[in-house]
Amino acid sequence: MPCNSLWYVTMAGEVDIGLYEEDESELGDRQLPIAFNEARHKEIIEGSHCLTQTWRMKERMKTVSVALVMCLNVGVDPPDVVKTSPCAKLECWIDPLSMSPQKALETVGANLQKQYERWQPRARYKQSLDPTVDEVKKLCTSLRRNAKEERVLFHYNGHGVPRPTVNGEIWVFNKSYTQYIPLSVYDLQTWMGSPSIYVYDCTNGGIILESFKQFSQQRDHEMASTSSNGNQWYAGNSNQPLSTKHCIQLAACSANELLPMNPELPADLFTSCLTTPIKIALRWYVLQRTSQLVPRLTLDMVDKIPGQLNDRRTLLGELNWIFTAITDTIAWNILPRELFQKLFRQDLLVASLFRNFLLAERIMRSYNCTPTSCPKLPPTYQHPMWQAWDLALDLCLRQIPDVNDDDNATFEHSPFFAEQLTAFEVWLGYGFEDRRPPEQLPIVLQVLLSQVHRLRALDLLGKFLDLGPWAVSLALSVGIFPYVLKLLQSSARELRPLLVFIWAKILAVDSSCQADLVKDNGHKYFLSVLSDPYMPAEHRTMAAFVLSMIVNDYRQGQEAALQGSVIATCLEQLSDKNALLRQWLGLCLGKVWTNFDNARWCGVRDSAHEKLHILLLDSVAEVRASAVFALGTFISNSCERSDHATNIDLGVGINLVAVAQDGSPLVRKELTVAFCGLVHQFDTQFAAVAAQVLEEEKSKDKMTPIVTAEAPGGWNLVTQSIDGSLAPPSGMRRSSSRGNFKGLGTSNSSTVLSPLLSYGSASSASIESGSSVESSTSTDKLRRVGSSTSISGLMTFNNVYLSVWKALLQLAADPYPDVADMAKKIVNSVKLRACVGAKPKQVVKNTNSQSAPCSPTNKPTVNIHPGTPPQNGLVCSDDMSPMYGGAAPGTAGSSNVQLLQFSRHRKIFDKGPTHIEDKEEEPSSPHITSLSTEFFQWSCRHFAQPVMRLAEETDPESKAHHRREFRFNRNEKVRSQAREEQSRAGFSRLDDQIFVNRNLGIPSVIKFHPNESYLAVADKESVSIWDWEHGTKLSYLRNENPKSTRITAMNFINAHDLTLLMCGADDGSIRIWRNYMQEESRGKELVTAFQALSDMIPLTRGSGLVAEWEQQTQTLIASGDVRVIRIWDTHKECKSLDIPTGADSCVTSLACDSTRRSLLIAGCGDGTVRLFDRRLAPTECRVMTLREHTGRVVKVHLQKGADGKIISSSTGGDIRFWDPRFTESVRVLPVLQGLTAMDIHPRADVIACGSVSQSISVFNQSGDNLSTMKYYEGFLGQRIGTISCLAFHPYSVKLAVGSTDSFVSVYATSSKKS
Repeated sequence: MPCNSLWYVTMAGEVDIGLYEEDESELGDRQLPIAFNEARHKEIIEGSHCLTQTWRMKERMKTVSVALVMCLNVGVDPPDVVKTSPCAKLECWIDPLSMSPQKALETVGANLQKQYERWQPRARYKQSLDPTVDEVKKLCTSLRRNAKEERVLFHYNGHGVPRPTVNGEIWVFNKSYTQYIPLSVYDLQTWMGSPSIYVYDCTNGGIILESFKQFSQQRDHEMASTSSNGNQWYAGNSNQPLSTKHCIQLAACSANELLPMNPELPADLFTSCLTTPIKIALRWYVLQRTSQLVPRLTLDMVDKIPGQLNDRRTLLGELNWIFTAITDTIAWNILPRELFQKLFRQDLLVASLFRNFLLAERIMRSYNCTPTSCPKLPPTYQHPMWQAWDLALDLCLRQIPDVNDDDNATFEHSPFFAEQLTAFEVWLGYGFEDRRPPEQLPIVLQVLLSQVHRLRALDLLGKFLDLGPWAVSLALSVGIFPYVLKLLQSSARELRPLLVFIWAKILAVDSSCQADLVKDNGHKYFLSVLSDPYMPAEHRTMAAFVLSMIVNDYRQGQEAALQGSVIATCLEQLSDKNALLRQWLGLCLGKVWTNFDNARWCGVRDSAHEKLHILLLDSVAEVRASAVFALGTFISNSCERSDHATNIDLGVGINLVAVAQDGSPLVRKELTVAFCGLVHQFDTQFAAVAAQVLEEEKSKDKMTPIVTAEAPGGWNLVTQSIDGSLAPPSGMRRSSSRGNFKGLGTSNSSTVLSPLLSYGSASSASIESGSSVESSTSTDKLRRVGSSTSISGLMTFNNVYLSVWKALLQLAADPYPDVADMAKKIVNSVKLRACVGAKPKQVVKNTNSQSAPCSPTNKPTVNIHPGTPPQNGLVCSDDMSPMYGGAAPGTAGSSNVQLLQFSRHRKIFDKGPTHIEDKEEEPSSPHITSLSTEFFQWSCRHFAQPVMRLAEETDPESKAHHRREFRFNRNEKVRSQAREEQSRAGFSRLDDQIFVNRNLGIPSVIKFHPNESYLAVADKESVSIWDWEHGTKLSYLRNENPKSTRITAMNFINAHDLTLLMCGADDGSIRIWRNYMQEESRGKELVTAFQALSDMIPLTRGSGLVAEWEQQTQTLIASGDVRVIRIWDTHKECKSLDIPTGADSCVTSLACDSTRRSLLIAGCGDGTVRLFDRRLAPTECRVMTLREHTGRVVKVHLQKGADGKIISSSTGGDIRFWDPRFTESVRVLPVLQGLTAMDIHPRADVIACGSVSQSISVFNQSGDNLSTMKYYEGFLGQRIGTISCLAFHPYSVKLAVGSTDSFVSVYATSSKKS
């Protein structure tokens, strides 16, 4: 016989072998699902903490005027410069000595203007050739005056005048050109104003930058020291300070350097680099030794490269494109982000000049000349990307001889961009936030311009953006926005998935882009994607998200989307199989009609509110929440009320009432916000209903039920005191009834059973079942409310208000704190308003009644309200305090609140009698609190976070995966070590007390953790975690259930992995905790909480909430002091089935077949054991009732395996074994009288029983008494109180015992065999 097999002898003498072997059908740890592991359970429902985006320029500038000041004095060298022979002489690629001086001067000026027009063709150019001081002043002031706030460029060529002086002067001429006249940079600042850009192409140019800075500081000081600016500042811009940060300067060399005089170079080398970069770069390349790698290459050939600079399909245009990409890349990788934005993204001309300035630095440094700038740039001439430029030139220029020789020859395009995309792809394989950003990102931006590489570039860009918000910010800072905005004009279908993904990422990080999309009609692109049935659901989901962001709090976006039929498009796809798409369709609809009445009425015409009702029953909690969000914004529009609008809003409101029973707090929070909007619309009516409910509650207090006896099934027999004057009979106590009463068919009409229903108390947060039935019936009736359908005949408005009010009271007692706090704010506001409006008022007849049209019109509508309950005679009670936090008021009698007596002929939507208000006596009505959640913002975070990356738990290289593997290996080791104990448990003593300690409260439930050495002990309102191996207390958890309730159920969820602790209280609530082992209370997290059972019946000896957890199916089975067994699908977080017990008593114990998932066993307070088949209909699923027990059932258990027996015990002291196929027990074990607790080891042949006689007996299933632990006197004796609970370890043979004296003990098998 294998060691892990156990046996016992049946009454017939047969031997059953293998009943306790590991069930092969049980899933292993790696196959078991993990419950409550969705994002909504692990994250706080809040939006991302958005960082301020700096990519968008606060103000874009344009260089609108250019002053070209040429001081050449052709033919006359300046006195302080000694030129070499031969010497550089080309100016703007013209030899000035080859023509007359005046013509040369004019030709050079014209060429310079053409070179600048290549970069800024629309600027206003003015030439000043060999000018005087007055001419320069006139030119500068004129350009500044015309430019206003835009930038002006001042280009100074001083090759024909002396060097700048240390006093801050440059040189010009007198009128007769007989003298050099100094021009102060201080004066130049005054005339040019700000913003400006200066280019100095002269020897010792750095001196000008230093002087300029000194003068700027001097001006700032003068401005600060005087209150009157007067004529100190330039005309037209006198209020703006002149500072170096508003002015940009480029100088050809530093303060102590001369310009290069190499005859192979142009004299204006700096100007050539700035204005003709490709030409000078090619010539410089030929002059280097590296050009020898390209045979037969000459300078003449370089000047004859075919193509146009602005045509990327040509050789010259491709070189220019590569040069732009490389210089952009160098600048982006070296410069600070703010400086890069200012110099390379603010002004097109400035960006071009600075790209070319990087080339000037590289070329001129090779001739011992260092160009300088303000703001100063770090050295870039040795950046590795220049090597890529040299390689591109190599590959390009080697084709020149062949192209020049053969007119029909075609050139090969450079592999530069393809190689850079490959490098970018390699980086993506290892990229993360802490790494250095990819230097190829600006190149990817340039590649978007090419149809050849565009698809690949967009794909890689999308992967980069998916790395997180930091990647999106980087891409925006490099300037990607205008490119992807322009691409929305493309009709190429292959780009749609990529562009939708990219835009989803961008808008998830920076929602301000919505205005740009609407301005450029970009929203139409996403509308077409959303309406395209051939697009995958994932891409349509992203399109729905983008449209949601476009309409989010942006009226122009709402109007544009509405014109594009976004509502109809969304409604058509509500039944799509993709849950995320359904979620975003609901959110998009909700955002479209938020505070936008035109969209709301468009939704009415398309029956949007009716179609969204389908999503309220969706299997995904986020989808249900989005539907509630959409319906909430639908009914929260603060527009003029009409009959039709009121009809629709109340119809939606009654549909939402049933959602209060949803298992997800995410949904219930959205429901609370939706109800807040409804209450805000009909605050008067809700205040009247609240007042009526409170009034009826007072009158009901005079009819307090009194317990007269207890029925055999456990129900309380009660009678009612008519006026409150009857005292309870001797020996009886008042029932803890908190709600409406229902008779259960007793013969005496004056005596009824204890109430089935409770409402709004701290220990019960459920709507009475009658109201629930009424709500569901009303929901079906109001599914179709057309414009011509009157609500009269279906239900009165009062029933809608009353049902919503009851739902709000239920939410105010919700076990999830956030839901309860939000609902309490609404309840407090309404109750306070009910107090304020409770004074008697004079009633006059309203003679003017009007029915508003059924559809919106341009006529002003009358603010029409239905009738309200009587308000006279109400006295404000303590329950109406704004600090309301206790029990919510209940309701009594009929759910129909009587209306005021109106005229028979009054129209259904008429206001009825109006009140004459005494404004001096009546205080102002309190304002209904406005509520909101961050569900929408939290949903947006999905697109801001990586979606392509493997989840951390599934990534085999992640720490989380390694920790999980450790836990699985530990679990297997625990199970393996326990098998030897299990094999000898049936004949070993179990009385070795290995742990004992005093708990804070009387233990009510006790549970071993299956895989770790601690146990959880629940008392009335808390749970203590004890380490039974070391005898220490590890943690203490307050369950936060109301003080009038107690914990009656507890279990470990996901015990094989990261464990959660489930606690159930006798008010029907379930709370699930994470990090319950944290010592400090702030570390413990409430994962979720919901009302597992409603309509809990207050009993003298009730079982509270009884719960059974199935890990394999993520199913929670709950029952207790109710008439049903409720099955919850915790993956969907919704109720899946209600099974009527058919018993007139509470359910005391549950067991289920988790393997075949069909058999369900319930032990009841009347001694019956009831078997249910979950596969059948609720009314037919009770397949057997076992009735041999004479006392209350204490425990039911189903053995594992196909032939497993049912084991049950009762307070009568008997343990019975049942074959599920027969109604008679197959064996009976008489044990202890007064049995209070019993447990059966799931894998070992051992049963433990505890009784009121302060003893514990342990048997095997043959009936042999293995050991008994009793209360013993004496110093060393065991102190055992009345046993309140006990439990076996799921694997090891360990028994945990809790007693009424608050002691907790753990017993193990003795080392000696019996």
